[in-house]
Amino acid sequence: MKRTSLAAAMRRCRDRYTDWRYGRIDPDAPIGRRGEQVAARLLRQKGLVVVAESESDRAGEIDVIAADKRSRRVIFVEVKTLQTTRPGHPADRVDENKQARITRAALRFLKRRNLLGTPCRFDVIAIWWPKGEPSPVRIEHYEHAFEAAGDFQMWS
Repeated sequence: MKRTSLAAAMRRCRDRYTDWRYGRIDPDAPIGRRGEQVAARLLRQKGLVVVAESESDRAGEIDVIAADKRSRRVIFVEVKTLQTTRPGHPADRVDENKQARITRAALRFLKRRNLLGTPCRFDVIAIWWPKGEPSPVRIEHYEHAFEAAGDFQMWS
């Protein structure tokens, strides 16, 4: 039986991941989680600070929360990832009910962090992840995609 060194084993493990600037994309993760990782990378490239990923509580889940140091704004991002060629746009899946859940979760996040006076916005990042790996991933970022929805209206 051939023995391998720890360094070689770590290299093999590292090579399983696609290396990005700030983190790695796990190829074995579900497609939605990979989409969130790509979205966080995109936001970092745009100069935003990613505060949290997959932030959830009883009000709902927010895929990515970022902060813009220049405008001093909190950005709540919903990521929709598709791996099929079905008709329809991934961003169309963020309907009014989903917007209301995101708004409630955002409000609870702001309350927990004592940031209720901080301006915020809601973005949607749509990702098409083709099943054939050589194909490039297509990403569209919609800033100010929707206003706060539901009973808990907020400011933007």
